[in-house]
Amino acid sequence: MNTIDDFVALVRDELGLPVTRENIAAALDDLPGWDSVHLLSLVALLERETGRMLPMPELFEATSLEHVYRLAAA
Repeated sequence: MNTIDDFVALVRDELGLPVTRENIAAALDDLPGWDSVHLLSLVALLERETGRMLPMPELFEATSLEHVYRLAAA
């Protein structure tokens, strides 16, 4: 995962959520089909993709997929 487009594709393809680059700034609760299990799955996917542990407390406070991306890309 090198770009935000890679991140969007990962979320869409691996989690099966209909997200686009245009709606990743939306609140997580406003995303169709989103639930807390998706966040746990996404964290596991991102750790696999990046090869490193991600900051769990900050991820659990994320309010959008864009926020999650920024934390994973940092």
